[in-house]
Amino acid sequence: MKLKNSLKLSMAITAGAIIAVAVPLSASAHVTITPNIAEAGSFVLLSFKVPNESATAVTNTFEVDLPTDTPFTSVSYVPVAGWTTHVITSTLPKPVTVGENQIKEAVTKVIWTAQPGAEIKAGQLQLFPLSVGAVPDTGKVTLKASQTYSDGTIAKWTDTSANAQEPAPILYINDTPPAAEAPGASGPTVTSQPVTNPGSTTASADDVLARGLGVGGLVLGAIGIVLAVAALRRRPTE
Repeated sequence: MKLKNSLKLSMAITAGAIIAVAVPLSASAHVTITPNIAEAGSFVLLSFKVPNESATAVTNTFEVDLPTDTPFTSVSYVPVAGWTTHVITSTLPKPVTVGENQIKEAVTKVIWTAQPGAEIKAGQLQLFPLSVGAVPDTGKVTLKASQTYSDGTIAKWTDTSANAQEPAPILYINDTPPAAEAPGASGPTVTSQPVTNPGSTTASADDVLARGLGVGGLVLGAIGIVLAVAALRRRPTE
């Protein structure tokens, strides 16, 4: 009987551990930009945060599409160690007037390609800094992106609908960002942003959510263990 009770206790502990581990694994991170607000007419240094969400493949390519209806007149990048950057200039679908100038060509895409050994591995993320301006006088700018893995899988960060699984990064200008994306401000204001080491990580709402789910899983696991021990103590010994 003691052996049976020990086995039940072991199973309860294992179940609690599975809950604690499985819950945080269900949370996923998204491609985001920092800052996500800017003033019209300004020049801003954006950092694209790109996490690797695959347990079996590495991220070797990251692409960002820049707007053609409200183009940036200036685009420059900060070199990322181990990555090659390709800036593509294209003819716009139709000329755009910016100030007193008519713009017919603009940078429409930026591609980062990893050199061997520099890919984003499981559990890692990479920052890709991009300076853009002048920021157009519009509500917001959608910066659709795609992330290619070594197994050929492509994550398209292009969805602009609510609760999107793969949301597109958005730069808010005259529009107010949703409460979940706002940096604590009531409207589009710009705060100074230090230049971040491309290899470093930053906390985000996704990180906070994952930690919260992890704590919740640990609590559920602990409750399961306590209940199992209590039940065993109430059983009469044979």
